Amino acid sequence: MSSEETKKFKEFFWPVRVYYEDTDSGGVVYYANYLKFMERARTELLRSIGYQQDQLQQELGIIFAVHSANIQYKKPARFNDELNVITSIISLGKASIHFKQSIHLKSALDSGMSATVSTGLLSKAEIKIACLNAKKFTPQSIPASIIIKINKEFYCGS
Repeated sequence: MSSEETKKFKEFFWPVRVYYEDTDSGGVVYYANYLKFMERARTELLRSIGYQQDQLQQELGIIFAVHSANIQYKKPARFNDELNVITSIISLGKASIHFKQSIHLKSALDSGMSATVSTGLLSKAEIKIACLNAKKFTPQSIPASIIIKINKEFYCGS
């Protein structure tokens, strides 16, 4: 396989509520805040397998940083909306993780709609995260222990 394996990974769901501070003067979520919601979901995905960002930096000497982001906005979220951020891994490379993320109205998902149905889809993105040496800010291989845990918890076959 290439240095960036393409496999099938399970989705990770993270709930978010829109607070007043998340909205702009028009009463809708400010566009940059969708990226913040996605960042929180990726952080919680790592936390769900036993890793925290500060722990990774202190104990393993690594950090994860956004390499690139491609985001599309479909519909606005508003104050007090309940959202679900859906995160899945597209590919797991030697020093990077390529994520697919989408934000949906929780009510649309609760009513039985598939995450692929666009009715409740507010935003979708592909985000590539690079693993970096925490001191030099240079690319570094993702530790094997993290790769193993990601595969154990989220890999669901090819």
